[in-house]
Amino acid sequence: MYEAKVKIGLKKGVSDPEGANTLKALHLLGFDTVKEARTNRTVDLLIDGKNKDEVKKKVEEMCQRLLTNPVIHTYEIKIIEK
Repeated sequence: MYEAKVKIGLKKGVSDPEGANTLKALHLLGFDTVKEARTNRTVDLLIDGKNKDEVKKKVEEMCQRLLTNPVIHTYEIKIIEK
């Protein structure tokens, strides 16, 4: 059994309204030293597989077919043996 953690973010130049609102709110609360806020999401998956390479390949396919939009998203995959 493996746990896959997929961190999904927006590519540079893609509008991030949630990040912009977070930055604005932080400034209103007096946290003026914060220069940028970007949002990410994480998808955690438990997967059966023979080895890390096989699991990573499956997760890569999931990212390309469902979890991300390659036009606007970047992603990082971390595989942990359970």
